[in-house]
Amino acid sequence: MQVIVVGAGIGGLVTALSLHEVGIAVQVYESVPEIRALGVGINLLPHAVLELDALGVLSELSANAVAPSKLTYFSKHGKEIWSEARGLSAGYRWPQLSIHRGQLQRILLAAVLDRLGPSCVHTGHHLVSAETLASGTGDAEVRARFRTPTGEETEVRGEVLVAADGIHSTVRAQAHPLEGMPIWNGALLWRGTVDHAALLDGRTMVWAGHPDQKFVAYPILDLPDGRQRINFIAEYRTQDRVLAEREDWNKPGNPADFIPRFADWVFDWCDVPGLLRAAPSTFVFPMVDRDPLEAWTDGRITLLGDAAHPMYPIGSNGASQAILDARTLAGCLRAHGGDVDAGVGLYEQLRRPVTAAIVHANRSLGPELPMKLVEERAPEGFSNIDEVITRAEIDAATEQYRRTAGFAVAALASGISALDAVGLDAAGLDAGVTDAIATVKP
Repeated sequence: MQVIVVGAGIGGLVTALSLHEVGIAVQVYESVPEIRALGVGINLLPHAVLELDALGVLSELSANAVAPSKLTYFSKHGKEIWSEARGLSAGYRWPQLSIHRGQLQRILLAAVLDRLGPSCVHTGHHLVSAETLASGTGDAEVRARFRTPTGEETEVRGEVLVAADGIHSTVRAQAHPLEGMPIWNGALLWRGTVDHAALLDGRTMVWAGHPDQKFVAYPILDLPDGRQRINFIAEYRTQDRVLAEREDWNKPGNPADFIPRFADWVFDWCDVPGLLRAAPSTFVFPMVDRDPLEAWTDGRITLLGDAAHPMYPIGSNGASQAILDARTLAGCLRAHGGDVDAGVGLYEQLRRPVTAAIVHANRSLGPELPMKLVEERAPEGFSNIDEVITRAEIDAATEQYRRTAGFAVAALASGISALDAVGLDAAGLDAGVTDAIATVKP
């Protein structure tokens, strides 16, 4: 079997590594002429780190990341609302990792080139079209056409095409030409990194504010001078809802557009405007997603990652869900052997409902719902948070989101990879194994 992967981002590279692991040949085609370490910080949740550990890259990832032990929520006045343990401190067998997206991509790309060979990744190949061709024997194959930077077109054929080409997927647009621009909720996010003194204990993720205005910060690297490289997000919601231009992860942001909005956010644990001013640069993009699709697969062509289920960056789930997609797809193709159509069909059956639920959960604010409630109930501040919101309300909202996203502690107790969980029968297994299977079997 030969699989064509379109896109050398996180999802595409993990797909290549996972397919190679189960003995399936794969070639990766990337639109840009050179893969560079772009972007800002991201979080990898424990269920995704489990999968990366299974791929043998956890040691290098950990050396280039920070494993947070706590997430603390603050009001817009800088008062603590609540804290919760994260990663190993929360009882998981795998850590949560905060890392620069470019570093993660670099590590995955190096693993792909080392294991699959330097000729397996083709840069400067922009997908023009893809179609499934039927043969006289009843089998099928995929034909993909790519355009190089010189304008030359080349044709590639394989048994399956996996479109991991992002929120502006050519394959998705081909299948759904009337879908149009992504859906914007009115929020603008200014993102960047800054070398700065550690916030709190240096292992805490910070969320402050409420859905209409929020500041997020977490360390992604410990520096030799004792400081940390801190990833930040300054978010502000407008009344606009029409996306006027295509969002871009690398569009420069203007400090004058957002720092004044945080001028009085000077707290004893962080001088927010001071931190923002110290950043060498920022990137701005709108918070967008797309409606879940009724189908990802057309013949032998299927979607993965942001091409399949772009979601709001709430709850640290974008990259993690792409990783789970990739591992599940490889497991499904392995489980069905020569029946490619059954393997791809099972992949969509397992992953599409799960990710659609997360898209909707993120639209409902996911784990940020308690922040909204605090702002509505105590906009002028509080002296006792217990008089504003109960711990039971907070726990219910956050645990439900963990279950929806598949990273409740019990679900990972068995240590079963999504790749290996495919095809297992939950009957008669212990609770940890059953919960693990449930993360890929809705």
